Amino acid sequence: MHRRRRTAFVLSAAIVAAAPLLTACGSEAHPGAAAVVGGQRITVAQLEGRVNEVRSAQRAVTKDEAQYEQAIAKSGSLTRDTLHSMVLDHVLDRAAKDAHVSVTRKDVQQLRGSLEQQAGGAHGLETVWLQQYGVAPSRLDENLRTEIEAQKVAASLGADMNTAEGKATFWKAMSQASKELRIDLNPRYGAWDVEKSGRVDAKTPWLREVTPAETPQSA
Repeated sequence: MHRRRRTAFVLSAAIVAAAPLLTACGSEAHPGAAAVVGGQRITVAQLEGRVNEVRSAQRAVTKDEAQYEQAIAKSGSLTRDTLHSMVLDHVLDRAAKDAHVSVTRKDVQQLRGSLEQQAGGAHGLETVWLQQYGVAPSRLDENLRTEIEAQKVAASLGADMNTAEGKATFWKAMSQASKELRIDLNPRYGAWDVEKSGRVDAKTPWLREVTPAETPQSA
């Protein structure tokens, strides 16, 4: 029979409600930049490249034009979601640096192997991440690295993400990292505010509970 398996990630959707404000200034002019994080530019061209990777992957897995148009409709906020995820990844990297934690290639391989087993193989896992989170197959390992990094940061802080206190501890560290990076987001892509931006929360795998595809199980 088929049985749905669920992998409950440390940073599940429950933490979103308790996430404090991660603010960004927007007063500086940065021509050609979608955002500036820690003095480093995320250019509009880089952002568009990421979005095109997802669109190309979506087209490759759809059978006809109607299905492709449906996929686009379901991910209409892809550009903004992608930029917010790119910025949030930088914030997490800074929080990890502050916490003196790192992620190895072996860590990523082990997590990927476990998830592939649950999803019925590499293709199944890639499809889940593409359809649910807008992550292109070529970015999957990078995304899993972020998931592990988030778990390690929470662990280093002694933050139990199943409790309000643990969530507050984690987001306090993220807020501090955000302030250190002095994030400047191009207003056309919205404001840098995790508490108010549902798009960030809904489209970032390490911020929610992930449900891989159903896998065949013997009765």
